[in-house]
Amino acid sequence: MAAALYERHPDFSEGRLTKVRAQAVSRASCAIVASELELGRRLRERGELLEGDDASSLSHNRRILGAVLEAALGALYLEHGFDAIRPAVVGAFDGRIEEALTSPLDHKTALQEALGKLGRRAVYTVLDVDGPPHERYFVCAVLIDGEQAGTGRGRSKKEAEQEAALEALTALADG
Repeated sequence: MAAALYERHPDFSEGRLTKVRAQAVSRASCAIVASELELGRRLRERGELLEGDDASSLSHNRRILGAVLEAALGALYLEHGFDAIRPAVVGAFDGRIEEALTSPLDHKTALQEALGKLGRRAVYTVLDVDGPPHERYFVCAVLIDGEQAGTGRGRSKKEAEQEAALEALTALADG
């Protein structure tokens, strides 16, 4: 992905290429690509390996789908080599690349950069964790100079922090 991005955008800075690549191949993006490739359906079809409803519930889990895609790509790489799989991998992630180019999701970095210009800083804290270990739900807050500036909710701490940072960025822009 890094090579494909560099070939498409040789004028981008190393930092921008890194951010776009990280977003385009994140676990969330892998889960989207896995869904587009119907890997969940394929897991359900192979459900005879699992007991009861496990195959169905696993085939809808974003973390599992993302991990299955990563494992499948690794296996394809080992079996066929980089050059053979590169066009298919880049093609499968084209939508994620375009989204990363047009809608960056790293709100925490954006908030940190905005606050840095003002000589201020952000600290994230977990307000609540709910659910069983395999389906955690987090509520996080971002504090700017000790004041709560945003809250977020998500299935991971990182997701909740990103949402809190977006809320804080919106408040900064409005105020």
